[in-house]
Amino acid sequence: MTNPPGTLLAADEAFTHQTTETFATVATSDPAWTEKVCAMAMARDGSLQIGFGLGKYTNRNVMDGYAALSRGKEQLTVRASRRLAPEPTLTSIGPIHYEVVEPLRKIRFRLEPNDCQPLAFDWLFEHAVPPFLEERTHLRAEYRVMSELVRYHQTGTASGWIELDGERFEMTPDTWVSTRDHSWGVRYDVGTPPTDTEPRPGIPPGFGFMMIWCPALMEREDGSRYALHLHFTRVQTTGFQQKMTTARVEHPDGGEELIAEIEPELRFDPTNRRLLGGKLNCTMADGRERPIEIQVLGDTGVHLGAGLYFGFDGHHHGEWRGELWVDGERIADCTTPEQARRLHQIRDTAVRVVDPVGGGAGFGNCQPIASGPWPELGLGDEDWM
Repeated sequence: MTNPPGTLLAADEAFTHQTTETFATVATSDPAWTEKVCAMAMARDGSLQIGFGLGKYTNRNVMDGYAALSRGKEQLTVRASRRLAPEPTLTSIGPIHYEVVEPLRKIRFRLEPNDCQPLAFDWLFEHAVPPFLEERTHLRAEYRVMSELVRYHQTGTASGWIELDGERFEMTPDTWVSTRDHSWGVRYDVGTPPTDTEPRPGIPPGFGFMMIWCPALMEREDGSRYALHLHFTRVQTTGFQQKMTTARVEHPDGGEELIAEIEPELRFDPTNRRLLGGKLNCTMADGRERPIEIQVLGDTGVHLGAGLYFGFDGHHHGEWRGELWVDGERIADCTTPEQARRLHQIRDTAVRVVDPVGGGAGFGNCQPIASGPWPELGLGDEDWM
């Protein structure tokens, strides 16, 4: 054939095609095309948290992932990468495994015992609410669409076990909370930054950038549950402010209440920019006020940088590492200024969330960034993320 389609896969038997191609290929040749999952499970007392990520880069012929554990200031991370072909639908990379047990309801995340770190786990995510789609991500750099992403997230509980240094820890749905998200499309920060294109401008001096992304499982005194998804970004400098809010209250029946605006009153450690807690002054779509308190449960929280978010020690998502590559590290104290900058700010901060208007309190992961100057918070003009 002069113009052959992609390889046939078992998925091609289903009546779910949306392009004139097989499921072995994607609808664009952009090397930044990515399908990715990211998840965490945490003890409600904040003593332990595990994290998981897996990415498929069809146009790079790569699948990579990470599995990590945070205990206070300490973090252990195992990373793996493999050649995607000839098994593009196999969601396993060395000791790291992802399995859909029941679509949109139950997902299994596993890290087998390995030679890299004294860590293994087997965790089952079970939904408390349905998955909810987020706003489409659409970013341009001059004439190129640099990011076009669809993402959904879901909140639930975790069960299973963790083995660390030979000690076993049990996870039960009444003591552990779990969140996950799944995205696909052309993604930013994939591969080594090119050296033969116009440099992408960063945040200019004098501009502050702040964001959080925070799903949380909430429970009322009568035992009924719901979820919160709290996400805002803010850019500001003298005489200029730009805000974006995509947040909601999520109910088990699929119903939702939109949060139209979030005014943050958050605190950060100026030495490492870690979130210390605070309040989110939320305004619902109907104008009602709904203040929400964020309480940080100590130092526990997996740094996503060790999973290659924003790059780590010169390596990046989707990078070719060969047929199979497994590595990792154990960092005793992630809170030092040096390690904080190596690992970047974004982390699954273990938090307790209090929602007096909704009558619930619960737990989740808050991913924060506070870059640039925020003088009212004691943060100087440092542009690292």
